[in-house]
Order: sequence, then C-alpha cells, then structure tokens
Amino acid sequence: MIRDDVLSLLPARSALPALREALDGPGSAVLCAPPGTGKTTLVPLELAGLVGPGPGRRVLVAEPRRIAARAAARRMAWLLGERVGERVGFTVRGERRVGPRTAVEVVTTGVLLQRLQRDPELAGVDVVVLDECHERHLDADTAAAFLLDVRAALRPELRLVAASATTDAAGWAALLGGAEGSAPVVTAEGVSYEVEVVWAPPERPVRPAHGMRVDPALLSHVAGVVRRALRERSGDVLCFLPGAGEIGRVAGLLAGVDVEVLQVHGRAPAEVQDAVLAGGDGVRRVVLATAVAESSLTVPGVRVVVDCGLARVPRTDHARGLGALATVRASRAAARQRAGRAGREAPGAVYRCWSEGEDERLPRFPDPEIKVAELSAFALQVACWGDPSTAGLALLDPPPAGAMAAAREVLGAVGAVDADGRVTERGQRLARLGVHPRLARALLDGAREVGVRRAAEVVALLSEEPPRSYGDDLVAAWRQARRGGDAYAGRWRQEARRLASAVAGLGPEDAEAGSGSAEVRGRSGGAVSGAGGAGDDDAVAGLVAALAFPERVARARGGGSFLMASGTRAETGEAGSRLREARWLAVAVADRPVTSASARVRLAAVIDEATAVAAAGALYSRGEEVRWADGDVVAREVERLGAIELVTRPLAAPDAGAVREAAGEGLRREGVGLLRWSAGAVALRQRMAFLHGELGEPWPEVSDAALLERAGEWLGVELDRARRRADLERIDAGAALGRLLPWASGDAVRFDALAPERIEVPSGSRVRVDYGGAQPVLAVKLQEMFGQQESPRVADGRVPVLVHLLSPAGHPAAVTADLASFWRDGYRSVRAELRGRYPKHPWPEDPSTAEPTRYTTARSKRDRS
Repeated sequence: MIRDDVLSLLPARSALPALREALDGPGSAVLCAPPGTGKTTLVPLELAGLVGPGPGRRVLVAEPRRIAARAAARRMAWLLGERVGERVGFTVRGERRVGPRTAVEVVTTGVLLQRLQRDPELAGVDVVVLDECHERHLDADTAAAFLLDVRAALRPELRLVAASATTDAAGWAALLGGAEGSAPVVTAEGVSYEVEVVWAPPERPVRPAHGMRVDPALLSHVAGVVRRALRERSGDVLCFLPGAGEIGRVAGLLAGVDVEVLQVHGRAPAEVQDAVLAGGDGVRRVVLATAVAESSLTVPGVRVVVDCGLARVPRTDHARGLGALATVRASRAAARQRAGRAGREAPGAVYRCWSEGEDERLPRFPDPEIKVAELSAFALQVACWGDPSTAGLALLDPPPAGAMAAAREVLGAVGAVDADGRVTERGQRLARLGVHPRLARALLDGAREVGVRRAAEVVALLSEEPPRSYGDDLVAAWRQARRGGDAYAGRWRQEARRLASAVAGLGPEDAEAGSGSAEVRGRSGGAVSGAGGAGDDDAVAGLVAALAFPERVARARGGGSFLMASGTRAETGEAGSRLREARWLAVAVADRPVTSASARVRLAAVIDEATAVAAAGALYSRGEEVRWADGDVVAREVERLGAIELVTRPLAAPDAGAVREAAGEGLRREGVGLLRWSAGAVALRQRMAFLHGELGEPWPEVSDAALLERAGEWLGVELDRARRRADLERIDAGAALGRLLPWASGDAVRFDALAPERIEVPSGSRVRVDYGGAQPVLAVKLQEMFGQQESPRVADGRVPVLVHLLSPAGHPAAVTADLASFWRDGYRSVRAELRGRYPKHPWPEDPSTAEPTRYTTARSKRDRS
C-alpha cells in the first residue's frame, strides 16, 4: 500500500509542477532541493507515474555511491509498500535487483556509464535523474556529458534532470541548456529547523592530516566531543569522519558509552546500512559516518551532528604514478551540508571540531574530482565514446592537460588506445570489464597465464583495497579473504565472481592472446608461463599485481627499502612483514607522505626477477651507456627495467663521441675548477676578464658560465682525448684558454700591450701586475719608483694602475693612483715614519728627481763607482 501520508509531507512536492513543465518543454532541468525533501525518492516516483497524476515513464536515477543507490531504492519501494525489485529496483556493481515491472531503477553513475557505452540510446528509458550532482564526482560529470551528447544526436526526447542539494546551480543550468540558453532551475524549499553551532576546537594543537594519516589526538578529541554532545543534548548523534579507519578508531574510543554505536561507510554491511536508515527503536544511537551521509542518505532521529572537519578525496602524484586518497579540510559547503542533518526533523545542534576563526579560512567548495583524480578510466571512457580529446564534450571543467597526458600514456601501455588516442579493440574489451584499465589489463592477460578464477580473485582484491587489518602482504590478504566471514570478504567473493563472469562473457577469443593484446614476455621475447595455472599463490598474486602496475615492480635496496621501476623509492612499513626480506616486490598499493621522498608500501606481493621482467617487459631496455656518474666517466653496457639496473658490464671500447659528451657533462656539473689552474693560468684569465670588462668585444667573457658554454672551442682537443676524471684534472687550463683570444681579427697580438703581464718600473725591474681586483694593481718597493711622475696606465692608457708602494721589507706603505700627487703631498709623512726603521735605504728630500734603486744606499754607491 502506497504510504500517501509520508509522501504528502515531502517538500519536493511543491516543485513538481514546475519540474514537469520544464521536462515537457526544453526537456532538461536543474532541481535544487535540500536533503530530506524527497528529491531522491518522491521526484522519481512522480516522474515515473507511480504516484501522482503523471503519465507512466521509465526513470533511471544515478547515484554517486552504491550505498546511496541501495538506500534510495529501498526507500522508494517502502513508500510504495513493495519489496525492492518490483516497480523499483537497483543495479550496482556486482548486484542487480530489477524485474519486468520495474519503472524506477536506481544505478550508480559507474553502472550508467557502462550502460551508455553498450547502448548510447538508452532504449526504453524516458528520464534520467543525476542525483547529488553538486558533489562533482567524475563519473557523474562524465555521464552528464554523454547524456547531453545523446540528447543532441540520438534522442532529443530523452529528459534529463540534474538534482542538487545546494543552490549553486548556475553552472549545471548553463551546461544542460547548451546553445539554447540555461535550463530551468526548479527549487524546492526544505523544512529546515534551526541548528545551533557550537565551536569545539581541541585544547592543544593537533598535527594537520596528510596522506591517509589523521592525528590520533584529533580522533580522541572527536570522541570526547561526542560524549559531551550526549551529555548536553537529546536525540541521536551523527558524527562525520573521513574514512572507515577513523570510524573504527573512534568507535573503539566510545566503548563503554551507554548508546548503540553504528558505523556507516562504503564498506559497511548492508544490514548495518539498513539499521541506520530504519531509525532507532528507543535506544539512543551514535552514527559514525563518512561523507556518504552528507546528502545521499537521510538518517532519522538525528538531533546532533559532530563534525571533525575532514574529508577524504582522491589525489594523484603524476610524476611518480601514485594515486591515493588524501585527507583534507572539508569545505564550507560540506560543513553546511553536514550541519543541516541536525535540523531535518527538529531544532538541533552541530559541534564543529575547529575554531570560528579557522572556519573563515576553509575553501568554499570541494575541488571537482576531474581536477584532482587519476584520469586513466575517464580517458578510456571518452575514447570509447569516440571523443578522446574531450573537445566535443559538455563538461563543467576541462580535464587538466598533464593528467590526461599521463592517462593516455597508461592506456597506450596496456594497448587500450593507439598512437592517436583512439580506442583499440582491446581497449573496448578492457572497458567492458568495469574496473580501472590497469586492473582490466591484469585480468585479461593474467587470466591467460594463471587462469580466470585466480586472476579474478586477485583483481577483486586490488579493485577494493582490503582493510588495514589484512596487512601489507597481498598473498596473506588473499588467503584471509578466502576464509574470512567479514563484510569485506563477502564483497570480495561477489566481485571475484562478477569479474570471472565478465571475462568469460568476452568469449574465448578475447581471453586468449590475440591481436592487440599485450602478451606477457620475458627478456628473450618468449611468453612467460612460470606462474601458470599450477603456480603457487605468490607467483599468481605477484604476476597479476605486476601486470596491473608494471612501473611499481621493485627491487630491494636493503633494510626494507626498495627501488621501483618508475624511479621512486619505496619503504615497507610493517615490522615483521616478510615483504621486508624480499628481493623483488610487485607493489599494488603505495602512497607518498607529504614530508617524504619515498613511497610507503601498503600492499604488495613477493615476486622474482623473472616475473618482474615478464610483467614489466615494456620497461625493459638494453644498451650502451656512457655518462658522468660518481665523479667520473662511466662506460658500460646496461640492462634495465625502468630505473632498475639488472645487469651492468664495463665497455672496453666506448664510442669516442659519447665519452667526449660525458666528459663535457662532468665539466658542466663540477665546473672549470676541475681543470689544472696554475698561477699563470689564473693570471691569464684575470687579464682576459679585465679587457672584456673595460673594452668589451672582441675580448671574450671568461666567467665560469661563459667558459662552460664555450668549452668545445677552448677545450676541444683536450676533451677529445679525455677518458676519465683524471684526464680532465691534467688539462692545463692556461694553455687552452689562450685559444679564446681574438686571433682571427688580429687583436690578439695586442693582448700583452693592452694588459701587460709585467710593467717595467724606473729601477729597471719588471713587476707583475695583479688584475684580480676591481683595478689593476702594481705592488712595488717605493724606492724603485723614484723619479717617475705619472702612474702607469693600461688598456691603451684608459685605466690607471693602482700602485701599492712597499717598504724595503715588502710591507705596504702607501697606495696611490697618482704618483705626482703622492710625491708632493704624501711622501713626507711616509719618509718620516720609515727612514728611522730602514736607515740603510735612501730617503731623499725630493723623490721626484731622485735616482730609483732596488738596493741600499751603500750598494747603490758601489754599483755607481
């Protein structure tokens, strides 16, 4: 019996006339209605003609999550007084409950995409409702783009509703309206009671979440806030946490509290989900939930919300090929959604585990998944749809170019697309398996090697990561799932059966190695069957995992550290795990903490080198390598698996050009200081630098950067002869540097005149000029300059030399660039200071006319006589 009493109270009823008018007119609409108004339950029933006056239609409702799809179908069936599978049914991955009378079918957006790929016209479907589209899940965005394509090209009569729990509907309205303008926005006002906000930040600072890690101190605080809310408020408590792991830990911290604690997340058993949605039976409840309870589910009896302020979102490190979930601060939009759950049935309260000041710094909305997710599955979907560039698709946000390039590289490696990005026959088969393209490749190719059943079982483990309690050893997790009686084991068995059936459904030709398939080959090129049907669990799990993630096969470096073929280091974290002692691993799940350069191994299988090379054969290379490494020229023959060196042999006769390039690279890395710089070479370089600075061209620049850039010009012969570091260290830099002088123009012959190495002073001595400072310096004993009126000049007389006048013992006595002025004004004080200290040397009254000498007074007299 239809529950008209409940249906009549749902606020979405007020929006139905406008919604019907929009669908009968332009054929599309955006429906904005808060949670609890009936947009997910009443609206599909009305549009299908199962309640109300409308004509009978077949309605497809797409939900972003399996738990929401099941819940919506059960709720609508209950409203009709029926069981699921009669006039209301649902289809999720691995489970389908529909019948011949089904008029409303609830599916996940992933199932909708699969159905559109098989049957773009959606034969028999009259209306598609994309529910919770404001959450911006990638599958929902993709499905909307495909449906708009279908409306434009195949079925203009197909009606489309984008249902949102927020009023931020302008983007969706413009998207659905297309060239004809915005689609109508229909709003249903919810009956929302006042919700009091209680700010409840931790007393002491907690560490920010990173990766999958949440500070235990925050979880303890959340549990304390739940206890506080139970004391201060009445009604059930709904507590939002980022993931199943945090839910389990907070549930443990609430042990002993006199309430029923329920856990709601994507992995929760169906009976637990049903119990939550059915409401309490007089016993007070605390419901610990992920974001699935923000808008997809209505939990009756809730008067209090405790919000930890975190959310879990996909993130991808494209450089390392690592995709994972990351814990981030929830947006303000999400916080509003969560708080609203406390005011659905009566006035309530929300306890926010952060300060009011922090609230202003939160992001307004969550990032669209297309901006942050790994896009291989999306790229395969659009390639199968016939638009691999996405240029013709109506998307709210375009995919990032870098992420799409990385995705196409993955698809090319598994044979799913050709060089132009167009889907191959093999890609079509991979897409039909309903898992990530990597896992689809592992399933198809692994089935040929180890058998369909076992390949399907391992892929099922990889498609939904096992609970942390299963450990980091893939084989141990596989065995536990086989014998386990928990909810995960049940879902795993169901998914394994589905995958095995899907492979069988492709037909025997598709399950064999054929055109377009990526055969598993070793170094010799022959197919590898070492992990064949009779292989042990290690061999089977390792091969399948390595086929899925070939760039993550890893070789031990010692101490639980590994190097993956991608070049990323990885660390095994669990003490006592047998993975730490393995020589090779096939890493299935890894993430990289924000503060670490290494990835952490979350799930892996022990393999041998043959399996690694077999699965990652596309990464195998063999060739000669001449490069600068560890401070020397290294010439060797190398066999590699990506970044992993398998075998190295020294090269007896390396290519001379390659050696020269390697030596040049060493010089660029270590600088010109690697060469032999004598005092004369240093002085030559200083003289050249002086002329370049004063006169410019044609005198060359001789800075480190300039010398390295022109190394081939001035070191060509020596570089050709260099075979190792020692050869570079023997090169006379001064002899080579002279080649840069402007010989071709003839200016080089003037070099010694413009920047003389030595200058003859009045005493007849030839004194070296120092060009190492800002101005050339001539350091000479004072008596040797007697009689010279003008200071020496260089660079065609443009630059005066700074004369450092020294005492007879060679100590500085005076500095001048104007000798005449010094003899006239400065000499008297110097003479007074030094004549008593050096009485044997001449100190004439008038040095400008005195005879220069380098000797004592007595010696000078003897020489004259």
